[in-house]
Amino acid sequence: MAAQLYKTESGRLFHAGAVAIITVGLPARGKTHVSRSLCRYLRWLGVATRVFSVGNYRRERMGSIPNDWFDPSNLEALKVREGIADECLDDMIEWLAHGGGQLGIYDGNNVTEERRREIHEKLIARDIHPLFIESICNKPEIVYANIRSVKISSPDYVGWDPEEAVKDYTHRIERHMENYETIADTSLPFVKLLNVGEKITVNRVAGYLQSRIVYYLMNLHVRPRKIYFARTGKALNDLSYKGDAELSEEGHQYAQQLKSFLLAYRLQQTTASGTPEEQERPLTVWTSTRKKARQTAEPFASEGIPVRQHSVLTQLNPGEADGLTRTELKEKFPEEVVRARQDPYRHRYPRAESYHDLAVRLEAVIMELEREKNDVLIIAHETVLKCLYAYLFDRPESEIPTISIPRNFLIEITPSAYGCKEARMQLDL
Repeated sequence: MAAQLYKTESGRLFHAGAVAIITVGLPARGKTHVSRSLCRYLRWLGVATRVFSVGNYRRERMGSIPNDWFDPSNLEALKVREGIADECLDDMIEWLAHGGGQLGIYDGNNVTEERRREIHEKLIARDIHPLFIESICNKPEIVYANIRSVKISSPDYVGWDPEEAVKDYTHRIERHMENYETIADTSLPFVKLLNVGEKITVNRVAGYLQSRIVYYLMNLHVRPRKIYFARTGKALNDLSYKGDAELSEEGHQYAQQLKSFLLAYRLQQTTASGTPEEQERPLTVWTSTRKKARQTAEPFASEGIPVRQHSVLTQLNPGEADGLTRTELKEKFPEEVVRARQDPYRHRYPRAESYHDLAVRLEAVIMELEREKNDVLIIAHETVLKCLYAYLFDRPESEIPTISIPRNFLIEITPSAYGCKEARMQLDL
């Protein structure tokens, strides 16, 4: 977590009490993507959140099982699977009631009205507020892409031929379809997502935290994309925040090299992939309004690539520590240096921002980043990139000040259903 606005004695925020999200839908409809993404966002807000995956529970207890175990007419298998699902649900309830949790995400299919009503009554009896999120997909190409990109690489299909894995998983989906009932009980609080963000239906959703969840879901999508991080080039006075200096000669050379490297790399990747998705996806550059950030992005603008400036991407304000070396800082603010060592995430030098302040400020651009469907290069100060990196990789707040974002590296981040992957490429400077 990183951008928690305040702390409470109970650890629960927004006067929301304990909340449970229950996913609904057939396999390969994006439920796991929704669960993991929501978990990451809510932790960023400071909400104690955890995903309880029925699939993971089943794999841990039974390993890989044949498809006839998903046949609704196989009563013995059904009894075993329901027992595992109940164990997962009970663990979530125990964590919310006694384990310090505030929001549990029960990631399973839950395809029948009977099962959903049973879960609802069980949660209400424990004073836990339920919210059902149903993922619906009527576009076969999205389902097929999800099967190929996510499901066949799951532990269920280790060592399988990819085409055979696709056939097997498609058959598993057909088994689940026999009992599938879309949510029709309007007494339940629910959100329906069509094609992961194409259309959203909301019913009986109440509470501030639940409203934040709905807003986040409105910005979520599963389209493939890349996010790139790059530091700004060196300025004439790189230590001064107030001076807002222009790029040095070395900084201008870095900006040109960054542009040449990234465009050549993207061309190489597109050629190697040959997929329509890679070829159709343009690049946008985001920077702050600071001179060195704008000037680092200028070579991209000269190539016709859109460059957008966001004032919230401005670096952490060092306040009265501006321009001071480490030695000067120790001499002028010896007590503050000690406090900074004790809590580097929340400490502020006089008239300065903390990393926590910066994390709160960045929420607007984080939501825009979730909404963006094209590739994005973010050129910013290392303090900004550290916070954004922590959000994307679900890193705890205590690690943010120590995250490494070297200036001579381009970081490529690939979001996926099970989390982000990264590649760091050194620029030839």
